Amino acid sequence: MAELVFFSGTMDCGKSTLALQTDHNHAARGRAGIVFTSLDRAGEETLSSRLGLKVPAVEVSEATDFWKHVVDVLEAGGRCDYLICDEAQFYSADQVDQLARVVDELGVDVFAFGILTDFRTRLFPASQRLVELADKVQVLQVEALCWCGERATQNARTVNGEMVVEGEQVMVGDTNSDDVVAYEVLCRRHYMRRVTAASSMAAHMSPTPLPFAEPEARLPVEPAPVSP
Repeated sequence: MAELVFFSGTMDCGKSTLALQTDHNHAARGRAGIVFTSLDRAGEETLSSRLGLKVPAVEVSEATDFWKHVVDVLEAGGRCDYLICDEAQFYSADQVDQLARVVDELGVDVFAFGILTDFRTRLFPASQRLVELADKVQVLQVEALCWCGERATQNARTVNGEMVVEGEQVMVGDTNSDDVVAYEVLCRRHYMRRVTAASSMAAHMSPTPLPFAEPEARLPVEPAPVSP
């Protein structure tokens, strides 16, 4: 039986690497597949990993119809045993429905890879639909780490180095980037406190109030006396 499998995790947890490995494993056993992606860090029509691996891919846009794409391949005499769908969070909910139909009616395996939530901790519509429809949802076991060393569970967006929690849901950027828009994975505690790796350095140089102290109860820090 064909299956719709959703592999999820934060940024930096190896989703694209696993997508490439999955494609390699199935192709090595003589299966024919199609690789899809959207807004990959390496540019259009490319599925890439931060490890430096990449393969050509079909770029998914708002107009992409997965059902029609696979049917066209089959009607032209081609084979399609599986689909690799990376950056699936950027698809639409309707496109996820198309993927489910490809599985159920054409017997084609679909392996989707994507993050669950955006920089505001809100579910991406496609990711929500994948959780609702997938035969299996698997959280990747390679844990991304916050700057503090704890497991990262949140995807934070920075603009000009400052963490933001408002704006368009989809803006292209990458982790470990000097671009205007960049991303960083954080543990929940530091996400809620808005403490990124850069801002933690500044905070380390000044006293930090206890987390339960109210703002008005926080006393100003007296400056150190200056020697004459």
